[in-house]
Amino acid sequence: MKRLMLVVPFLLLSCAGPDWEPADLRLATRWSDEVSSESPRPEYPRPMMRRDDWRNLNGLWDYAVVERDAEPEEYDGKILVPFAIESSLSGVAARVGESKSLWYRRSFEVPDEWEGKRVLLHFEAVDWDATVIVNDHTVTRHRGGYDPFTVDITDYLYEGGEQELVVSVWDPTDAGSQPRGKQVSEPGGIFYTPVTGIWQTVWLEPVPEMSIEGLQTTPDIDRDRITISVRTQGATETDVVTATVSAAGTAVATASSEPSTSSSEYQG
Repeated sequence: MKRLMLVVPFLLLSCAGPDWEPADLRLATRWSDEVSSESPRPEYPRPMMRRDDWRNLNGLWDYAVVERDAEPEEYDGKILVPFAIESSLSGVAARVGESKSLWYRRSFEVPDEWEGKRVLLHFEAVDWDATVIVNDHTVTRHRGGYDPFTVDITDYLYEGGEQELVVSVWDPTDAGSQPRGKQVSEPGGIFYTPVTGIWQTVWLEPVPEMSIEGLQTTPDIDRDRITISVRTQGATETDVVTATVSAAGTAVATASSEPSTSSSEYQG
């Protein structure tokens, strides 16, 4: 019988590089001055469920803008991910529009120490309709400009060497019915420039065959209780999830249950 150990700390609500430079930078800040093409947005993107082993895929990617139903014969240049193509920090500052699609391409290598593990590809946000292709295999399609999504790409990876990642994005902005905030094709007044493509971190993560996919914690301060719901991947009926709640580095409660169920522990 395999076990997953989950430790939940109890908390009281507590630029430019050689191949890139901002395009048409109209609103510069001290933060924009700190952006580098070598490590844009280097921070860990998921603080609620941190794993030490991961790889950031932000940086310079190839990009192309083509007709909506076409594929690029060649790429137009470099774009800095994770900044939308319309932004200055992308290095492009160009519009796409509903009649065209935006394509991205880059290569990456899987570390040798990840052998035998499942490799997850995470997108924190892509606006709006994204198709992800790994080594010429379409691995997922996602619609949604604000929510993260993940795909297991293990079965599409070569045994060694470079892997190719391609992302195709289409965004109708105000010509579609999807949630878009104040984005419009013709900005003005209180309405804003469209945001198209990858605009949050892209990253890789290795996990074992049985792993924690997500969790939700619900505190009940009045009764000194916390309920933890754990969503797992690759678990069987004989597996057990154990959650430990700690405060100031000291374990104060422990509970176990079957995967994909809820467990709670009273701490008096």
